[in-house]
Amino acid sequence: MKIRTLIVDDEPLARQRVRALLEADPDIDVVGECGDGGHAATEVRRLKPDLVFLDVQMPVLDGFGVVQELQGETLPVVIFVTAHDRFALRAFEVHALDYLLKPFDRERFASALSHAKAQIRNGQNADLEKRVLAMLQGLGPVTPEPSLPQGRGEKLERLVVKSAGRVYFVRVTDIDWVEAAGNYVRLHVGKQDHLLRESMAGLESKLDPKRFVRIHRSVIVNIERIRELQPAFHGDYAVVLQDGTELTLSRSHREKLQETLGHSL
Repeated sequence: MKIRTLIVDDEPLARQRVRALLEADPDIDVVGECGDGGHAATEVRRLKPDLVFLDVQMPVLDGFGVVQELQGETLPVVIFVTAHDRFALRAFEVHALDYLLKPFDRERFASALSHAKAQIRNGQNADLEKRVLAMLQGLGPVTPEPSLPQGRGEKLERLVVKSAGRVYFVRVTDIDWVEAAGNYVRLHVGKQDHLLRESMAGLESKLDPKRFVRIHRSVIVNIERIRELQPAFHGDYAVVLQDGTELTLSRSHREKLQETLGHSL
C-alpha cells in the first residue's frame, strides 16, 4: 500500500522540487499540494495523508500553526521543511523530529524520507504526535539566544511569537517598527501586529544596529522603512514610514539616528 503524501510550501518551486524527488519513489503517492497553512489544515483533514512535508515559514498560518490547528486530531508523520533558524533546528533535534534544512540535497531528502517510512510502517504516528505537541508547548516567545552587545556578534534573524494558541516565525527584516507595550513589545509587521514578552532594551540589544534604531524611549524603527523626516517642535522630528505611519524622533535620540544614517539633521 502506497504512502499518501501531502506537500505544503508557499513557494511553488519548492513544492515542485519535493514532488520531483518523490516521483522516483514507488512507495509514495502524492495526493495533493498546498500553498498556505490555512488550506493545509483543511487538506490534512480531507485527504488524511500518511506523510506531510510541511514548510515552517509561511504567511498567515505557519507550519507550527498548522499543527496547532490539528491538535487533538490524529496527525500524519511530518517532515518539517525550514530555512536556517537555529532555534527551530534545536527544537526539532531535542524532540527527535525530522526536518529538511533549505536548500537540501537528494541524499538528505532520501534520509528523511526513509526515516518517515520507517515511522509509518512501525505505527509510530501516535508517539510522533506527542513529540510534536511537546515541542510546540516548549516554544518560548523569543529565540533563546544569549544577549549580544550592539555592534558585536551575530544578530537575530527571526523571532518566535506565540499568539492565540499559534506559533509564528517573524523575520526580523520584515519588522517595520517596534513599540513598548508594558512588559511586552508590539512588533508592527506590514498589516499585522505581534505582542512579544520582551523589554525594549532586551530586544534592541539583539537587533542589528545598522538597520534598527531607537528613535524614542518607546519606539524602535527599521530605517529601511523610513520615507522622510519632518521637523517638529523643540528639536523633535516626525518620522514618516513608507506606509504613512508617523512616529516621533525625540531630541535625545536624534544623535543615534544621525550616526546610523551618516547625515546631520
